[in-house]
Amino acid sequence: MSEILKYPLQYVKGVGPRLAELFSRKDVETVGDAFQFLPRTYEDRRTFTPIVKLKPGLKQTSLGKISSLRVIPLRNRKLKILECVVSDQSGSISLKWFRYHAPTMRKMLKSGCSLIFTGEVQEFRWQKQIVHPDFEIVEEDEHKDLLHFGRIVPIYSETGGLYQKTIRRVLKTIVENYSDKLEDPLPEVIRNKHALISLKEAYQEIHFPHEDVNIEDLLRGESEARRRLIFDEFFFLELGLALKKSQIKSQKTYAFVVLTSFLENFSKKLPFKLTGAQFKVLDEIIKDLVQEKPMNRLVQGDVGSGKTVVSMGAALLAFQNGFQVAIMAPTEILAHQHFLSFEKILSRFDKKIGLSMRFLVSALGAKEKKAVYREIEQGVARIIIGTHALIQEDLTFQKLGLVVVDEQHRFGVDQRKALSSKGQEPHVLVMTATPIPRTLALTAYGELDVSVIDEMPQGRKPIQTHVLLEKQKDKLYRKMGEELSKGRQIYYIYPLIEESEKIDLKDATEGAKNLKNIFSSYQVELLHGKMNQNEKDKTMEEFKKGKIHILVSTTVVEVGVDVPNATLMVVEHAERFGLSQLHQLRGRVGRSDLESYCYLLSSLKNWDEEKNAVKRLKIMEETTNGFLISEEDLKIRGPGEFLGTRQAGFVSFRVADLLRDHELLKLARREAFYLIYEDPRLEKEEHHLLKETFEKLWSHKFKYATIG
Repeated sequence: MSEILKYPLQYVKGVGPRLAELFSRKDVETVGDAFQFLPRTYEDRRTFTPIVKLKPGLKQTSLGKISSLRVIPLRNRKLKILECVVSDQSGSISLKWFRYHAPTMRKMLKSGCSLIFTGEVQEFRWQKQIVHPDFEIVEEDEHKDLLHFGRIVPIYSETGGLYQKTIRRVLKTIVENYSDKLEDPLPEVIRNKHALISLKEAYQEIHFPHEDVNIEDLLRGESEARRRLIFDEFFFLELGLALKKSQIKSQKTYAFVVLTSFLENFSKKLPFKLTGAQFKVLDEIIKDLVQEKPMNRLVQGDVGSGKTVVSMGAALLAFQNGFQVAIMAPTEILAHQHFLSFEKILSRFDKKIGLSMRFLVSALGAKEKKAVYREIEQGVARIIIGTHALIQEDLTFQKLGLVVVDEQHRFGVDQRKALSSKGQEPHVLVMTATPIPRTLALTAYGELDVSVIDEMPQGRKPIQTHVLLEKQKDKLYRKMGEELSKGRQIYYIYPLIEESEKIDLKDATEGAKNLKNIFSSYQVELLHGKMNQNEKDKTMEEFKKGKIHILVSTTVVEVGVDVPNATLMVVEHAERFGLSQLHQLRGRVGRSDLESYCYLLSSLKNWDEEKNAVKRLKIMEETTNGFLISEEDLKIRGPGEFLGTRQAGFVSFRVADLLRDHELLKLARREAFYLIYEDPRLEKEEHHLLKETFEKLWSHKFKYATIG
C-alpha cells in the first residue's frame, strides 16, 4: 500500500509536470497526498434553487447567466466593489465582492457566461444579494457533466492556476484507479467493534459522496467517511505514543531504595504543611523511582500549587541513593531562585547537601565554569541547578540518576533529550505550571505518566481579577495607591512582541516615567530584555527584598519567581496575551495569605469595540482555575498556538479536531494502548500491515522514544 501512496502525482493519467507543479504548491506531490487532500466543504448541486425562490438568511446554490457587471468605487478610491448581476428565467440576484481587484476578477467574469454560485442570501434595498459567494464558471451545457453537477460536489482549496474542475477531475481519476489497491491497515476486529467503514470506502465517500448522503452531516464533519479518517489519525498517533511508552518501560535503570517512612519524615521536616495533592503526587513519584524502569512523569500544577517541593522530595531520594540530580530551568533568575530554595529546604535533611549543590549558568566566568564542570565530572557536585548550560556537549556527569525539567513547555524536545542523554537512562520528571487540557495531553504528552496537583496550599486566597478599559486608569491608580500605602509591592507588565520590541520598550519606558511621576514617593524600576543578566538579577533581587515598590517589565516576569509581598499585578494591553499567559502572570501575586489583585487593562475604547476580546478577558474575572482557563484558551487559539511551535510537532491533523472529536480520541487511544499491551512489538501476523504502515508513514514522528 505504501508504494502506491508514494507514486508521484505527475505520472497519474492526465496530470503531467505542469499540473503536478501546481498541485505541489498545496503540498500534494504523491497519490497518497492526493487522497489526503480533502475537500474544505461541499455544495449540494443535486438540484438548483431558481433565483426567485432564494430565501434571505439561508445558504443556497443557484445557476444563472451574468447579465451585467459594474465596478463601484467607494469614497476611499483604493477600495472598490464588483457587482455582478446574475439572472435565470425566474429572476435576478446581485453578487458582490468588496476589496475588488479589477484585473483578476474581470478576466474570470464576463457578461453572458453561466455561473453557479453559493452563499448566504441577503436582502439589500429590496434586492436579493450574496456577498463574496463561492462561484464556478460553467461552459455551455457543462452542468450536464455529472462530475461537477447533479450531485454533492466537493470544494477544494485552490491556488493560482489550479481550479475546482481540474482538482475534481484529477481526484476522480485517483479515486477510481487507486482506491481499489488500498489495503486497510486497521485490524478488522477494531473496525467491526466501532462500526468503521473500510479505508477504500472512506476515501471514495469523502471525495465523492453518494447522492443519498445527508449534506448537513457532511458540512458538520459528521459523515462515516470522516469518522473513519479521524479515527485513523488519532489511532496511529496513539499507537506511536503507546510504542514509546512500552519502549521506555522495557528499558532498565537504577531502582532507588526508599524507606517506608520517607514520605512521613520528609513532610515533618518541612517548614510548611504539604497538601493532600502533593502527598499523592510524591507517592506516585516514589513508586516510579523504586522500579528498574525509568520514570517518565509529567507533573501538572496550577500556579503556586507547590510543584517545586515535590521535585525536592525526588531530588532528596536521588541524593540519598548516591546519584546526581540535574535540574534545568528556563531562565537564570528562576534557576537561581530554585538553587536558594533547594539549599534552604534540603539542608534541613542533610547538611552535606548544601556542600554538594552547584549552580551552572552561561553567565559564569570561564574559570568558575571550568571548576563546576570538574566537580560534576568527579561526582563532588551532586545536585546541579542551572539553565541550558547543563546540556553543553563538553559537560559530563559521573552518575546522573534524576533529571528534573521545570516549565518544560519552554524547552524543545531536543533540549530535554540532550539533558537525559547525560546519564544511563536516568529517571525523568518534567513539570509545568501551564495546565494542559486533557484532550491535548492525550496527544502531546500521551506517552508520559501524568500527575496533577489540583489543590492549593492552605491560607492562599483567590486573586480578585478586574478587567478595565484605558479610560478607567484612575480607578487602577487609586488601587495601586492603596496597596503601596499598606507596604505592598506591584508588578506592572507590558506585552513583548519580538518584531516590535523597540516600540514596546518605549511604551514601558514612558510608562515607568509616568508611574514615577504619579507615585513619586515610591521606588519604580524598569526590567526589560535589553538589560544584561547581572542587571536583571540585581533588579529582581531588589524587588524581592522590597527595595523596589513597582516593577515595570517588558518581559513576562519569570514563572516561579516568588515575591510574597507583591499583591497587585497590572497587565497593559491584556488583549494581546493568551489566557494561559495571563493566568501565569496573575500567579505572580497571591503567594501568601495577603489579599491579592490582578487588573487587566485593555486598550479598547469601549466594551462594544471588540466583543470577542472582551469576552475572552472576562473569563479571567470569572475563574482562577487554570485548567478551566486552559480549556477556553485551547478553544480560542487551537492546539498549535496553545503549545507553541516547539511542542506542536506532531499535533497537527488533516481531518481530526481535538475539541470536536475528543470522544473518538479516547476510543482510539484505548484501542492503540490495548493493542500494544497485547502485542508490544506488533509481531502478530494480523498486525503485519499495521506495523508496515506505521513504520513507513508515521514512525518519523516518534523518533524520541524516551522523552516527552
